[in-house]
Amino acid sequence: MNTEQILAEIREANLSYLMLAQSLIRADREQALFRLGVSEETATILDTLSPSQMMKIASGNTLLCRMRVDDDLVWSLLTNHGKSAANDGISRLHASILMAGRHHEAA
Repeated sequence: MNTEQILAEIREANLSYLMLAQSLIRADREQALFRLGVSEETATILDTLSPSQMMKIASGNTLLCRMRVDDDLVWSLLTNHGKSAANDGISRLHASILMAGRHHEAA
């Protein structure tokens, strides 16, 4: 994959993210804040973006969204390293609880 292809993928991901974020915020603001990991102020800005503003913002070469899971424990729970399939639901629940707590701390 060359640089131009990577930049095109970033622009596409940015636009998809902005459209998804705006849709989630308009459908259920509280759920959107949690799922997107954004503040109330950011949600307000995203909610009011026009299509042309979203296109302009998405066209940059920097990825707008980021991986919220930057913790080895959460990754281990999500990927079930060393665990049986029977514990899958419990591991995912545990990971969700940890991430929810971090969202609350960041807000």
